[in-house]
Amino acid sequence: MPRTFLVTGSASGIGAATTAYLRDQGARVIGTDLRDADITADLATEHGRADLVEQARELTGGRLDGVIACAGVALFDPLTIKVNYFGAVATLEGLRPLLAAGTDPRAVVISSVASLHPNDPAIVDAALAGDEPAAVEAARAAVERGHGALVYGSSKAAIARWVRRTAITAEWAGAGIPLNAIAPGTIVTPMIQAMLDTPAGLAAIDGAVPMPLHGHARPEQIAPLLSWLVSPKNSHVTGQVVFVDGGADAVLRGDSAW
Repeated sequence: MPRTFLVTGSASGIGAATTAYLRDQGARVIGTDLRDADITADLATEHGRADLVEQARELTGGRLDGVIACAGVALFDPLTIKVNYFGAVATLEGLRPLLAAGTDPRAVVISSVASLHPNDPAIVDAALAGDEPAAVEAARAAVERGHGALVYGSSKAAIARWVRRTAITAEWAGAGIPLNAIAPGTIVTPMIQAMLDTPAGLAAIDGAVPMPLHGHARPEQIAPLLSWLVSPKNSHVTGQVVFVDGGADAVLRGDSAW
């Protein structure tokens, strides 16, 4: 029987590539995005998050085998923390009961190598406390101080920490549901194409995310790892942030993590 997955951010980038990859493997995939998807929902809003869960329940009959939360933005704007953290957490928490009813259920969310970059503790702490208004206000204050670049890294650091804390709980590990994150390096997607197209932008990206192995990646090169993480073959990997970054993590942190 084909496995049933839900992929957010399915209209472009890693989400689109993963949706195509899973369908090529014979899976049923329910795509979710702002447009061009089976479910259209705005994950920056409480209504959109609730609507996603309700439509997913109706379309699946109340059971899912995997969730891949790819939806994200990279803006110097509070919208970034709303989508990248609160939208992702609401997706995974809201769909967890459907996963619990599935077969060999698995879940993955997208973090980033940017989680290693400087962040704003006020944003991260508010996010992990579940206080969306405070996180939004902290993000707005960072933008007003001219530190808008911190918002994206903060959103990705927060989701990585959430995965580490949440994966080992009774609701996830105790229920037999592996929960992981991946941390891509520079992926050539519409989200960053404008920066890659200018010499200054390219230099800034490569300075922040040095990738000695094969350079920038394409979304299609990320999809197989996501597919494995949500497959029954993944029996024991949970609570991990897997860097898919051409060596950027090793360059930036060396062996300090150990």
